[in-house]
Amino acid sequence: MIAYDPLWETMRRKGITTYALIKQFHFSRGTLDSLKQNRNISTATLNDLCSILSCRVEDVLRYIPDQG
Repeated sequence: MIAYDPLWETMRRKGITTYALIKQFHFSRGTLDSLKQNRNISTATLNDLCSILSCRVEDVLRYIPDQG
């Protein structure tokens, strides 16, 4: 499973709010909802987040192996 828990800490550290993602960077509320619910996002969205936050992929998501 992919979890976006690191994203919220990275955003806090960089001073970027979800409001800023929507208003300044034109993210949709649906995309933010997908991130909050750990649903799939596109690699383009992942690229945009890394660019906006000047961070690495590991600062946005983490992989959690399935328990099966």
